[in-house]
Amino acid sequence: MLTYRRPDDLRTALPLVCDQLPARDAELLIVDNDPDGGARSVVESFGDARVRYVHEPTPGIAAARNRALTAAGGDVLVFIDDDERPSPTWLASLLEVHEREGCAAVVGPVVSEYEVEPDPWIRDGGFFERRRPATGAVVEAAATNNLLLDMAVVRRLGLDFDVRYGLTGGSDTLFTRRLTAAGERIVWCAEAPVVDVVPRSRLTRRWVLQKALRSGNSWSRTSIELAPPGVAGLGVRLRLLGQGGARIAGGAARTLLGAVTRNRRHAAGGARVLARGVGLATGATGWIYTEYRRPTTRRSTPSVAGGSPDRGTADRPRTP
Repeated sequence: MLTYRRPDDLRTALPLVCDQLPARDAELLIVDNDPDGGARSVVESFGDARVRYVHEPTPGIAAARNRALTAAGGDVLVFIDDDERPSPTWLASLLEVHEREGCAAVVGPVVSEYEVEPDPWIRDGGFFERRRPATGAVVEAAATNNLLLDMAVVRRLGLDFDVRYGLTGGSDTLFTRRLTAAGERIVWCAEAPVVDVVPRSRLTRRWVLQKALRSGNSWSRTSIELAPPGVAGLGVRLRLLGQGGARIAGGAARTLLGAVTRNRRHAAGGARVLARGVGLATGATGWIYTEYRRPTTRRSTPSVAGGSPDRGTADRPRTP
């Protein structure tokens, strides 16, 4: 569990996860990405010997994720965010699918609940809707907000989280896409949901549109990273530009239709498609959207942002 200056969320999450730990050979590893090490006192006051605290002061969510890889000594490593609440059978379900499928990773659903009732425009735009395939489905990429990794596979492939993505987002997208590109499987487990409590600060039109843009931008950047060099790589860029352009055109047309007909679902849904298209197109040209900004002063209010497929908690701004 990565954490960054969110003591209240951490206090709530600690017992919920510890209650699900197997009786033997399991621990909860807290990776604190706060340079001041603010989570140490929360972990120590919790007083459970199965909880281990490590401090990773290097800024960026990729550094914190890498610290989790090196600090974890077991056969299986499971990531969950400090602002998420696991369902009662969450961990057991992930472990069961991993054992049954013999796969490199298992990913579970994230269900959004809201601190306050969101703007109807946000609901109608489907900004917090996520894919929900059936258990056993194989997916290409995953976020680390609800992800099990087989560490034998990770170590054999020499995978880690690319620190160049530490303050931009996308390091988990690249990591899991590299896993599948190596011929390994990421299997879906519908019986292992976690609840993401969406705070008020994320329920704004500006935030959700920037989330859509960042998602598209990260997908383009990781696609280019994985592309072969030369002409084939250029082809990937052109394809991403075409996909982005098509979404921009389609999203703009749908947004206009929604405005003319006063149909909120078209207006909001079109804006979401348009924003993702902008992200795809700009990522293809090399522009990078920086999501995880650090505060400019030593003291900061707890951060509460995120996004899928890269929704880690180690370095998230209150507003993008």
